Amino acid sequence: MSAEIPSIPKPLPYSTRGDLTTGPVHRHLVRLTLPMIWGLLAVISVQIVDAYFIAKLGTKELAAISFTFPVIMGITHLSFGLNIATASVVSRLIGEKRMEDAKRITLHTLILSVIVSGAVALLCFAFLDPLFALLGADDVTLPIIRQYMPLWLLGSVFLSVPSNGNSAIRAGGDSLGPALVMTIVAVVNLALAPVLIFGLLGAPALGVHGAAIATLCAYLSGFAAGLYLLIVRKKMIDLTRWQMDRFADSVKRLVFIAVPAGLTNTIQPAANAFIVGLLALHGPEAVAAQGIATRVEGFAMLAVMALAVGMAPVVGQNWGARDYGRVHSTIRLAIGFNMIWALSAAVLLALFARPLAEMFSSDPAVIGVAVLYFRTVPLSWAFGNLVFGWASAFNAMGKPQRSFAMIVVKFILMMVPAVYVGGAFWGIPGIFGAIATVNIVSGVGFHLLSRRACHAEGLKFAPSLTPAE
Repeated sequence: MSAEIPSIPKPLPYSTRGDLTTGPVHRHLVRLTLPMIWGLLAVISVQIVDAYFIAKLGTKELAAISFTFPVIMGITHLSFGLNIATASVVSRLIGEKRMEDAKRITLHTLILSVIVSGAVALLCFAFLDPLFALLGADDVTLPIIRQYMPLWLLGSVFLSVPSNGNSAIRAGGDSLGPALVMTIVAVVNLALAPVLIFGLLGAPALGVHGAAIATLCAYLSGFAAGLYLLIVRKKMIDLTRWQMDRFADSVKRLVFIAVPAGLTNTIQPAANAFIVGLLALHGPEAVAAQGIATRVEGFAMLAVMALAVGMAPVVGQNWGARDYGRVHSTIRLAIGFNMIWALSAAVLLALFARPLAEMFSSDPAVIGVAVLYFRTVPLSWAFGNLVFGWASAFNAMGKPQRSFAMIVVKFILMMVPAVYVGGAFWGIPGIFGAIATVNIVSGVGFHLLSRRACHAEGLKFAPSLTPAE
């Protein structure tokens, strides 16, 4: 494999500023994170738009769509395993100046993504009713869920292509192109959802089924835009060189990261599904409120999530280039931003909890539970996000086992028993209080352990690295 490394590094073909191993670290982070905020907002807006318009149909429709959220997030997070693997492998290859290998991995990632997402979609479709019955859906909400999920599952297969292609593009130092692709998805969904749900402009009023059709059309548009960006604009895929004889090697590289990262990313939605099940014992209003709260949480933590994605290429390329001082500087800057942003968001949500909840529902019971969430859980986000930040860094380094261990401990060994006990003794306030407590304890504990682990591997602050870098 070393014979493929050119003696004179080739210029990066993806962006004139794609080399993240030189230049100020903080500028790379800003340049990669800002478009990611835009892109992630576009991704999250699909679910927020659906929830907003479906809520206008009634509480039972909102409750039904809220049941789909943990499943959708579970599938999405499972696909993130391959996204993370793509970004990690491609960015480290770029750091090592192995550009042809980076292109090969990109093409083979897309093939693998269609195979995996198609299999997951078929499996979920086959067990749709038992799955949602297990989550607490009943004879009222299950028929509504059937109107939405089959088309969403089909759309998820098409979405897997731009999703993984965007990861490869970001690994080369460009996050603007991927943000534009996801913006196209959001705009198409926003334009079609109200028309098909309520029957505007002469279209039939299809309700929840209309929302599913709008989402499918949006994902198809993202599929087309993503392929255009990869093949025509970025030239990250060479259709004349499929190199299928090396597909097994590509899969091996990707699976090493994707399997633990994918499992890691499904654990949180599984824990959230458990929480939804506990809340279902208190009525559909509690489930509807949780659906509102989790969507708002995703929006509020947009910048932190964008930074976690944006810092991965910087960590990956510099890890591949063996510049450990820049890796450490990247992590330090990301953690500082997370603390400031998350604490500010928590204060704002506490102050404006009620008017925010009233934007989504007029049901007093739903509003009351949502307000309780906004004034309890967000105060712990600054600490809970530390776990995800370190997990992103370890994945970018090619060390997904550490990320997996942190998430298992937080959500399986700590969160699940804590919310069960909290709910059993104190009801809904006990569940929300348990979530906040676990966020704080796990965040502080894993931050200290992760710093020690990085120092043990030589990721100490380089004396030659000035604050401006």
